[in-house]
Amino acid sequence: MDDNKGVLFVPYKDTLELLSVEDALNVCEDVYRMHARGSVVWSNPHSFKLDVAEDFHNHWHVKSAFLKDIPATGVRIYNYYDDGVRNTVGGLDCTRYIALSDPHSGQALAIVDEHWSYAVRSAAAAAIACKWVGPKNPQVLGLVGIGTMGRNSLRCLSTMYKFSEIRCTSRRAETREAFAREWSLKLGIPVIAKDSIEEVVRGADIAVGGTTSGDIVSREEWLKPGCTFISLARRELDPAGWSKMDKVVIDTWEFNMLQPQFKRMVESGLFSRGELHAEIHELVSGAKVGRERDEERILIHTTGLVSQDIALAHFLYERALERRLGIWLPSAH
Repeated sequence: MDDNKGVLFVPYKDTLELLSVEDALNVCEDVYRMHARGSVVWSNPHSFKLDVAEDFHNHWHVKSAFLKDIPATGVRIYNYYDDGVRNTVGGLDCTRYIALSDPHSGQALAIVDEHWSYAVRSAAAAAIACKWVGPKNPQVLGLVGIGTMGRNSLRCLSTMYKFSEIRCTSRRAETREAFAREWSLKLGIPVIAKDSIEEVVRGADIAVGGTTSGDIVSREEWLKPGCTFISLARRELDPAGWSKMDKVVIDTWEFNMLQPQFKRMVESGLFSRGELHAEIHELVSGAKVGRERDEERILIHTTGLVSQDIALAHFLYERALERRLGIWLPSAH
């Protein structure tokens, strides 16, 4: 970097141009390989949180990691509002930035807006596991929730499969009906709005749970033989059903145990580490096998890895330099 230029700010509008869904899938897969090699260094503690629920409903999260293979070091900060009715986690009206520095010198490199990279990473990090545990030729995709998570899961999975039918549901009828019209036109296949979650999940080859609900959403008994269920948040699949799946794969046991809902499920005896088939990096590296039988029902659950967020931010930084995008901010010099 030219020392005289300062710190590169990569704004949201530029990230949309610089990062494709295919790019995000590739970066997420590469980072899983880094985890398999043991070349990712976590911060201590892994996550810092400041939650002021009463009156303000305000939540700050700070995470950091060092990726030796790039090399890249970064800190991710985000702030959102959640009063139980309105949740801004997936929207543009919350704070989301990643600060990158040169690990050889500590020099500031960039500040990257991560609204787009976070949105697509959240889906890509789970969808990529379907390469190993997804059904062979899925025809029906079910989307439970059609916000940031559901919409980007559809984008990711549509690059991997050719579906003949997509079902969707959400809290509001007008929202899911508008989504169905939009994506039917975009994809040229039937996208059907359903009134209930069961109608979406039952009979689907791949089902995705991506809501902001803290309640149990989908039930294991709705999942047909051969189905892959992708859980992107909190309690998308009934915790009592986890141990009844043929295989369960997650991004990381350590980070999931920091999540209250996951920890309660384990501590209550509903699921144990011994019942876990694999962490996703073990599938990617070949340390563990993926799907072995067509009729296996497999659960993919992710909580999100800051290592992938930082890798995507560094990807965006390098692309912005190549294409002369972004805004130069003055450095301390």
